[in-house]
Amino acid sequence: MVIDSHHHFWRYEPSKYAWISESMGVLRRDYLPPDLHREITAAGVNGVISVQARQTVDETQRLLDFADQNDFIRGVVGWVPLTSPAVEQDLQRFTERPKLKAVRHVLQDEPDDDYMLDDDFNRGIGALKDFGLRYDILIFERHLAQAIQLVDRHPDQVFILDHIAKPRIRERIISPWKENLREPARRPNVYCKLSGIATEADHRSWTPQQLRPYMQTALDAFGPRRIMFGSDWPVCLLAVSYRRWFDLVRDFIAPLTPDEQERVMGKTAIEAYAL
Repeated sequence: MVIDSHHHFWRYEPSKYAWISESMGVLRRDYLPPDLHREITAAGVNGVISVQARQTVDETQRLLDFADQNDFIRGVVGWVPLTSPAVEQDLQRFTERPKLKAVRHVLQDEPDDDYMLDDDFNRGIGALKDFGLRYDILIFERHLAQAIQLVDRHPDQVFILDHIAKPRIRERIISPWKENLREPARRPNVYCKLSGIATEADHRSWTPQQLRPYMQTALDAFGPRRIMFGSDWPVCLLAVSYRRWFDLVRDFIAPLTPDEQERVMGKTAIEAYAL
């Protein structure tokens, strides 16, 4: 069972996706389930996890509707207002839909790097485990210290770190990210996605050799039992095609044992998200 642990859908409207700049022409169109199904069928991927791209409850509803209509969508990482006093009511409503597996907030875009340490935000995180939900951590490498504090406040909560915490690959800088990534990896309740990596490099000139030290660092830190393949489609298209990224990850993990390869390509995601 091969699982793509991270992708997005959208019906493109400039006002709703302001982060998609004019330079990101390939993203300025609709990306919907039939488009992804063609990609995963060609690559031999069996199922996917859909991740929010907008911070609205309507986005969560839409992704769950897509999941109900498409069997290959095995789970959804949605968005709810975690700082709301009514967060439990929102979680109760959405967890009546069994494919909601996790929640994410775009922490990397918060003006305050310490936003994730806010008491109201942490109250929302604290409510997730009662509903059987995971939390996806979306940060830049500079946020790793705060992310570790967040994780340590919730030792019984499962966390999934997106995009190996976005190291500064474009600048060819690996430290202190390399050392700092080992800290969340020491927490057994933290998993990591091998995704969103090519887009952190120069979109036109990156090479597999340039990405390899970052991929190896993540694999060494988390091990194959807590690291999982993700495409970050269609955002990945800024730098790499779906199939090329899939093949690159396959080639990277080829030295691992067959069981370890199965973990990275599917079993870790199945475990982490309770698919």
